Amino acid sequence: MFNTPIYWSKRFLKVIDYKRVSNFTKVKFSYYISRLTRKSWHWGFPYTISIEPTTSCNLHCPECPSGLRKFHRPTGNIDGRTIDKIIQQLGNYLIYVTFYFQGEPLLHKDFANYIKRLKEKNIIVGTSTNAHYLNKTKALEIIDSGLDRLIISLDGTDEKSYSSYRRGGDFNLVIQNIKTMVKQRQLSKAKHPFIELQFIVFKHNEHQIKDIKRLSKELGVDKLSLKTAQLYEFEEGNALMPGLVKYSRYTKTEDGKYRIKGKLPKHCNRSWSGSVISWDGNVVPCCFDKDADHTFGNIMEQEYKNIQSNNDYKKFLQQILDDRSKIEICRNCSEGL
Repeated sequence: MFNTPIYWSKRFLKVIDYKRVSNFTKVKFSYYISRLTRKSWHWGFPYTISIEPTTSCNLHCPECPSGLRKFHRPTGNIDGRTIDKIIQQLGNYLIYVTFYFQGEPLLHKDFANYIKRLKEKNIIVGTSTNAHYLNKTKALEIIDSGLDRLIISLDGTDEKSYSSYRRGGDFNLVIQNIKTMVKQRQLSKAKHPFIELQFIVFKHNEHQIKDIKRLSKELGVDKLSLKTAQLYEFEEGNALMPGLVKYSRYTKTEDGKYRIKGKLPKHCNRSWSGSVISWDGNVVPCCFDKDADHTFGNIMEQEYKNIQSNNDYKKFLQQILDDRSKIEICRNCSEGL
């Protein structure tokens, strides 16, 4: 297992240079000025983005538009031209890229090659997978690509609890593939990727929190993250909602209905620091806009700097400062919780 603080400190020190520090400072300064003046200002380029490799997925998770096959937007796979456009326009400013949005990234045939292209620009890159395709060959490709962070979803410690949400999944295969990934990294004597196990807490698996802590140690992963679940239908309650308040994004009100914990702050760091680029090049505000309802432009048709300065983008940022509750995707957001 890796020492988490040391690992990430080394990673960030390797990518930091004058241009990235200067850009980071501009973005942060504009964010705080916007909060102070209640008027949207946005300087610099995003220092973190999510890129969507594919909308395809092998599972049928009930709270996922990819799993439900319920996208209203076009579906498909990103191509090399789009990757090149992103790198050409943003590569010198990016510190961290999440090579994942919707879908299962390991289904993309050029997954490892695209990671390599991003790593050539000295960017920290992470992804998230359900690990069904994480065999020995893929594990070696991932190590060779230079991927920095590998998040693996494992929402159960046995077949029954796992398949309650990860429908169509194979618990035993996932466990075997995690072991394979850890073993191949050890045999390769590689210092990457950082392997993080993610356990989303639901009603049906909340009794397994102690078990997943034990299992993560047995598997030899570097970190275990216990995550709260985003539920689309939550006002009247939801069968997936955990009873443990600590692991729920929602709280019960006096009228018996549920609302998201806390109040929506009239600011959002995510919307200033980064954005999401879908497989077909559309620029959307964040990972909560799963169906790309707020598309500001397309990086294959416009320069990112022009997309960022257009009226739609500016209006969106101003609405966040005025009243985030009027933006649908913000009503179920964990930012600020």
